[in-house]
Amino acid sequence: MLYAILAAALVVLDQIVKYLVRANIPLGGSVPFIPYLLDLTYVQNTGAAFSMLREHTWVLTLTSTIVVLGMCVLIVKGFFKNRLGLFSAALVLAGGMGNLIDRVIFGFVTDMFQTIFMEFAVFNVADCCITIGVPLLFLYVWFYVGKDEKKEDETDESPQLPPDGN
Repeated sequence: MLYAILAAALVVLDQIVKYLVRANIPLGGSVPFIPYLLDLTYVQNTGAAFSMLREHTWVLTLTSTIVVLGMCVLIVKGFFKNRLGLFSAALVLAGGMGNLIDRVIFGFVTDMFQTIFMEFAVFNVADCCITIGVPLLFLYVWFYVGKDEKKEDETDESPQLPPDGN
C-alpha cells in the first residue's frame, strides 16, 4: 500500500509541476530554477527521450500503456518480493503514468528541467522516476528474481533428521 501511495504521489507531483510550467512559462520560455544547475524551460515533446520517435506519438502512447498495465499486473500478482522491487516498480509505474497522462490529454509530454552545466535533453519529474526506477528494476531482477525460489527448493530437498536426533 505504501508503494501505491508513493506512485500516486509522484504522479500528482509530476502533473502539478507540468501544470505550473504550462500556466506560467510561455512555450520555449525559460526561467532560472537552481542557479548554475537547472532552468525551467517549457518544451512540448511529442517523442521519447531526446525527442526520438517524435513523429510516432501513438507508438509511445501504446508503449506507455503497455508498460503501465504490465507494471500493475506484476504488482498485483506479487512478482515483487522485497522493498527494492516494490520501490522500483512504483517509480516506473509513476513515470509511465505521468507521461501517459500528457500524451493522452495533450498529444505531447510537457518537459521543463534543462541542465545549465551541460548539454542534455529537457526532462520532467516522470522522466526522473523512469530514469531511477528502470536501473533499480534491473538490479532487482538481477539479484533477486529466482533466488527466493531456489532457496525454498534447497530447504525442501534438505535431508530431515528424526525428531529425537537419531
